[in-house]
Amino acid sequence: MSNKKKRKARKRLPEWLRKKDPLQKGMLATRNMLKELDLNTVCQNARCPNIGECYSKKTTTFMILGQYCTRNCRFCSVTHHKPEAVDPAEAERVAEAVEKLKLKHAVITSVTRDDLKDGGAEQFVRVIKAIKERTPAVSVEVLTPDFNDYQPAIEKIIKAKPEIFNHNIETVPSLYEQVRPQANYEQSLRVLNKVAEAEDILIKSGMMLGLGESEEELFKVWKDLLEAGVQILTMGQYLQPTQQNIEVAEYIRPEKFAELKEKALAAGFEAVSSGPHVRSSYLAEEIYAKLNSNTDKA
Repeated sequence: MSNKKKRKARKRLPEWLRKKDPLQKGMLATRNMLKELDLNTVCQNARCPNIGECYSKKTTTFMILGQYCTRNCRFCSVTHHKPEAVDPAEAERVAEAVEKLKLKHAVITSVTRDDLKDGGAEQFVRVIKAIKERTPAVSVEVLTPDFNDYQPAIEKIIKAKPEIFNHNIETVPSLYEQVRPQANYEQSLRVLNKVAEAEDILIKSGMMLGLGESEEELFKVWKDLLEAGVQILTMGQYLQPTQQNIEVAEYIRPEKFAELKEKALAAGFEAVSSGPHVRSSYLAEEIYAKLNSNTDKA
């Protein structure tokens, strides 16, 4: 009999979370093209359950600045390791992929790079500019780390004028020490508020549910996000990506997500995407198109 300590089995997924088919027609072509261009995506690195659906539609979320993160958040499957050198040619490859995929809305995220003074903000700027130069009609959404609240880094992003700035608050303050101990709730709010001071940039944030948060705590976070200037909110079910990650406390039913969406809209958010499989960039193009259309009509 082995003396190795047995790992605790992960909770079995409820039926409503087992419907995603990762192998959908057309996804391999997208995956192969991204591989040829030597590009990382959060879809693969973070084990997103929507990868089949998104890749089959020829859409993805590009993850820049390498595949290794300087932080080790307990909810995330992205590898914590000494990061790679910044690749100056990465921006052009992302822009090429955006053109080849014929995207109308490009979503750019990154690993956290605490080793860089500006947290990698300059690379975000390079990517935004490369996309705008190659495909001017494409709208750009960035999903950024907190840059350790380094104001010059945030100002670089603002000056690059992405259409949407997203920084995820992730969870309620009481769970930060367990879920993302190297982050700070108030700091994340300050980042969002700083960008909200700029004109013509939509502000977005996302949360994972099922980590043990109470509904009262959730409502308090909504209030904080609205006060920070957030207009778009995403809420999805946290799923334990590996046995090394924090366990799921609760699986929330689809009808509860629908109820929370209506409450969040009533609270004041302009757009809410809420459901078991929702992730930060899920259906991002549709949300932007809807809000942009409403702005044009105003």
